[in-house]
Amino acid sequence: MANALVKPYEELARAADDLKAMAELAEEDAAFEAELEPALAKAEGQYAAFELQAMMSGKQDAANAIVSIKPGAGGTDACDFAETLYRMYTRWAQAHDFGVEEQDLEPNQEAGIQSVTFRVVGPYAYGYLQSEIGVHRLVRISPFGSGDTRQTSFAAVDVVPELDDTIVIEIKKDDLIKQTFSAGGPGGQHQNKTQSGVRLIHKPTGIRAESRTERSQPKNEDNCMKLLKARLYAVEEQKRLGDIAQRYDAKGEIAFGSQIRSYVMQPYTLVRDEREGIEVKDPAVMKVLDGELDEFMHAYLRHKSAKLAKAKK
Repeated sequence: MANALVKPYEELARAADDLKAMAELAEEDAAFEAELEPALAKAEGQYAAFELQAMMSGKQDAANAIVSIKPGAGGTDACDFAETLYRMYTRWAQAHDFGVEEQDLEPNQEAGIQSVTFRVVGPYAYGYLQSEIGVHRLVRISPFGSGDTRQTSFAAVDVVPELDDTIVIEIKKDDLIKQTFSAGGPGGQHQNKTQSGVRLIHKPTGIRAESRTERSQPKNEDNCMKLLKARLYAVEEQKRLGDIAQRYDAKGEIAFGSQIRSYVMQPYTLVRDEREGIEVKDPAVMKVLDGELDEFMHAYLRHKSAKLAKAKK
């Protein structure tokens, strides 16, 4: 993953050399000035992107991300909100040429989802998506309620880095509880007829992982183990970093008072980051829900970088 930072640096250095050459030509011939302005704008964009990547100095920031979403208070509306967040992150990933691979999805009977876990594959996927860890809050007139009363619903997002072979997490066999359940691949007679779904529970911490999208129980168990190790690693890293960034605790309540971001659709439209020190000006709620998250991610990274620098002094 080191190339993910070296390559942009080399491209930025080449852009600077090109700008210098174009500026020298523009001094001799004014016709080159028209080419200089768009080249300068492009280089500024490259620099901004490189600056953000440089802020992602964590051990696993360059890694792929494993994202889990779970509805909280709000009933069916919360399940629908969880599915909306899944769509939001999928669109954000696609806009940045990241791959999205679903690992586990449990639909809700009426609408939305009970839970989903998916991989986001690409350079610094975890570095960007770590800004999304926490409880998200939606305020709207629910299509699943009666009348025009506003409803508040919640969903929790957790993000862990996908570990490579250089990170070794030892888990004792006696510390694991393995559960199987009826689940299967998408569609067909196989669906929900075999015990292919796997749930692993780490007894000392209570941390768990599930997988049900593969037809094979061994494959689901392998997915579970990778996710469980990633979550255990993330917890240990969080302890090491202290309170620099707060991770959602799956044992906590997904309800009012714990949200990191609010999406308000009635009686006005607003998306607001609730974390101290993070400010984002007037984002359009529908654009954000369609995946335009960069402004929030960048604000989080700047805030985190400043706190880390302050902590080192």
